[in-house]
Amino acid sequence: MPDYFIFADIIGIIAFGISGFLIAIKNDLDILGILIASALTALGGGIIRDVILSSAPFAFTSLYPAITLTTTIFLAYIFKLYKKASIEKKWIFVVSDTIGLVAFSITGALLAINAEYNFFGIVILSFITAVGGGVTRDIMINQVPTVLISDFYGSIAVIVALLLGVVQFFNIINEFSIISIALFSIALRLIAYKKGWRLPKLS
Repeated sequence: MPDYFIFADIIGIIAFGISGFLIAIKNDLDILGILIASALTALGGGIIRDVILSSAPFAFTSLYPAITLTTTIFLAYIFKLYKKASIEKKWIFVVSDTIGLVAFSITGALLAINAEYNFFGIVILSFITAVGGGVTRDIMINQVPTVLISDFYGSIAVIVALLLGVVQFFNIINEFSIISIALFSIALRLIAYKKGWRLPKLS
């Protein structure tokens, strides 16, 4: 497995681990609930992705996902992220969730490319990897999944997949192109959130 895939996976686990931790605190879950919500958010999408690829999930065969997740939760508790002022806490969640979204979009797209999926397959696997864990978490805590109500959320996963598909088509996929796409997508999501950009709706 390429080093940049492992790096993106670790970044995604850390970022989604934090966002899952904050969502659990917001919903007043107990310690077990916090662990489950964080694990579903950080690992759920990857597990679904690997099942689709007919391979054993990394979370079950490698140590780094579990170690990364438990370390993230421990540090989030030590640094008392849950006690930040509401506006600051809000941005901690938005930024971490955005980074996790982009990182997992990249891992899903890279694995689809490696499996020689077509353009449609790349987009779908990227999307499922990015939002699968969050959707599972939201269903568990009985709230509407973020991807269904937050504009420019699921769209970011689609954009990442399309861009990676294009660079793969032109055979220029490398660390530089992946990092460039990641930074562009993170910036786009944060700008869209700040500006309140919305996708058109049918009335």
